[in-house]
Amino acid sequence: MFLKRTKRIKDGKTHHYWSVVENRRLINGKVMQRQVLYLGEINDGQQRLLQTARPDVGCLRQRPLSICARHALPDDDARAIGVRLGELQLKRPRQWGACWLSCVLWQQLGMDEFWSARLPPSRKGTRWLQVLQTLVTYRLIDPGSEWRLHRHWFTSSAMADLLDADFALAGKDTLYRCLDKLLPHKDALMLFLKQRWGELFGASFDVLLYDLTSTFFESDTPREEPDKRQYGYSRDKRGDCRQVVIGLIVTPEGFPLSYEVLAGNTADCTTLSDLLRRIEARYGKANRTWVMDRGIPTEETLAQMREMGASYLVGTPKGRLGKLEQSFLSKSWERIRDGVHVKRLPQDSETYVLAESEHRVGKERGMRQRRLKRYVQRLKQLQGQNLTRDELLMKVGAAKQDAGRAAHLIRLTLPQSDEAVTPDTFHFELDRARLRRTRSREGRYLLRTNLTGHDPAQLWTFYTQLTEVEQAFKELKHDLSIRPIHHSREARIEAHIFVAFLAYCLQVTLKNQLRRAAPGLTPRAVLEKFKTMQMVDVHLPTTDGRDLILSRYTQPEPEHRLLLDHLRLTLPTQPPPKITARPSPVPATKTCAL
Repeated sequence: MFLKRTKRIKDGKTHHYWSVVENRRLINGKVMQRQVLYLGEINDGQQRLLQTARPDVGCLRQRPLSICARHALPDDDARAIGVRLGELQLKRPRQWGACWLSCVLWQQLGMDEFWSARLPPSRKGTRWLQVLQTLVTYRLIDPGSEWRLHRHWFTSSAMADLLDADFALAGKDTLYRCLDKLLPHKDALMLFLKQRWGELFGASFDVLLYDLTSTFFESDTPREEPDKRQYGYSRDKRGDCRQVVIGLIVTPEGFPLSYEVLAGNTADCTTLSDLLRRIEARYGKANRTWVMDRGIPTEETLAQMREMGASYLVGTPKGRLGKLEQSFLSKSWERIRDGVHVKRLPQDSETYVLAESEHRVGKERGMRQRRLKRYVQRLKQLQGQNLTRDELLMKVGAAKQDAGRAAHLIRLTLPQSDEAVTPDTFHFELDRARLRRTRSREGRYLLRTNLTGHDPAQLWTFYTQLTEVEQAFKELKHDLSIRPIHHSREARIEAHIFVAFLAYCLQVTLKNQLRRAAPGLTPRAVLEKFKTMQMVDVHLPTTDGRDLILSRYTQPEPEHRLLLDHLRLTLPTQPPPKITARPSPVPATKTCAL
């Protein structure tokens, strides 16, 4: 290791930044540098101190224990190697189990088959396919920035052993350049995945769930116009940050069919029309059933879907329920499952389904009561405070935002601009008529569909499966940490999301294998279990001055064996031993045969 200085000129002033760097010898004989420790900007006195300081390791040198066998090395066996067991060392512990499982999922999904022709090695020998596999495995197991992968994660993992490669895969420039090669193959990958999941799990893509989410950027980096990073409606409650919108299409089993990255200010209701055309152009015409939440389809897009021959089941705003309430009064409730009742209302070429869930009634009523109680308590506190009108309006606005829709159940009287805050000018009361209407609609959903001949129980099942899209968003944001996004170029932002999508595909593959073998386990729990399997290098000094190196992964524990049996996986054989090539004279010592 050595000190490396980097020179930068900012605002006409020269700055010197220092790092502790080590050289890594690659298979092709070249050397790559890896930053071990960043020291930042150091003054001249600190620099001289670092250059003159030398670690004193003499106190760490101890005489090795003599635990070797007493018999000597056999003279008649030329293949025998004398080793000094007293100097045995264990080096480089690194995470192996989860990396191996990720490689297995990569092979099962056929990613080598797809990417080998699209990411061939470069003329300089860069294995782009393995670089991509490293990026996806990192995103699946321990997600973070590409810089963290280069500096820390790759050396603490066994990816080099599993891919028979070296540190060249984790060069920081190599990682970034690999991202630039991915996006042109997105459409072809979607077609390949659709076919592959059909082969592995018999997946059907007749019913498609569509929803949108957003992911924000903590820093406002310089942007080129036009740019997809825009301010918009934030599902993460971060309207102060720029964001992009992600539209995702999955099957009821969670298999993703496609995704799109849209500008952050894109309205939900404007996304469906173009998406329908892209899906039809990519996969051909088919009688697909689209399931969406309210706010996504418009009357124009629903008419377009009817013209295309597509079926749909969409949620509708509760405001429409008020227009159809009288028509539903004459209909009788039909029980389709425990705690769920429905009413059907045919109209022209569509059918409206009013569903009531007893579980949702209790949940929504409890949420509304908690918010309303907190809102009323806050208003009573404000009545007892000595506030100006402007201060009162600000505090009431904050209380309304916290209460959400429950605030509309209170009729509030506020002082005029020329009035003081008194009990006569500031008071409130419960709107009992609106409360009765709200209570009657809690736990009820109004669905709209052109599947006029379908059973209401099946329609309700389709709609409740929208939770699969929400679960996909949760896994992308939490398990795979799609945010924070550290890139500043739009193409690399989309490539970052593309890598997260590939990692999600591996996770979905594992999830569906567990669904058949061990339905009580989650993919994240299995990966955490396999993370405990480590690989270490066993160094055995030989009598002729060389080192015999045995790279060995730890033996599986009982819980590992149980998972391997359920998933029908077999651990690979241990890697072959290696021996250093250059012997050096060493003093004689007691030896034993290996």
